[in-house]
Amino acid sequence: MRAVVQCVSEARVTVEGREVGAIGKGFAILLGVGHGDTEAEAERLWRKIAKLRVFDDAEGKTNLSLSDVGGEVLVVSQFTLYANCRKGNRPSFTEAGDPAIARRLYEYFADLARADGFPVATGEFGAMMDVALVNHGPFTLWLDTDAL
Repeated sequence: MRAVVQCVSEARVTVEGREVGAIGKGFAILLGVGHGDTEAEAERLWRKIAKLRVFDDAEGKTNLSLSDVGGEVLVVSQFTLYANCRKGNRPSFTEAGDPAIARRLYEYFADLARADGFPVATGEFGAMMDVALVNHGPFTLWLDTDAL
C-alpha cells in the first residue's frame, strides 16, 4: 500500500462539480492499493501516518502529530501511485490492486482513522475527481508499506 501524505491548511474533493469531501487543517492522503495488500498493510500504514510528528510546535519544530493539532483527514483513492513508467511513455497500472479489493481496503483505511476519533472525509472511489488543497509547509511525504 502506498500513500502520499500532505500537510494541508484545507483540502476538498469534487466529483462533477459536487463537493464530496472537505477538511480544514490536517492530512490530505492519496492512497493506492497494490496486489497482495491486506488489512495488515492498511493498519500499519495508518498507524505510521497517525503518529507522524510533522506539524510545527510553538518553536517552529516539527514535533506535533495529527492528534496534537486537532487535525482532520481527507482520503482519496489513487491507483496511479502504482504506475509503472519503465517502458515507453504510457504508464502501466498492472501493479495496482484489483478494484474490488482496493475499494474495501480504501474504506477500511478511512474507517481506521475514524475509529481513532479523527474527522474523516473521502473522495469517491473510482470516480474522476478534482482535488484542491493548500499544502502547508509545503510538507509532503511518500510512504510505502514495503519500506516501513
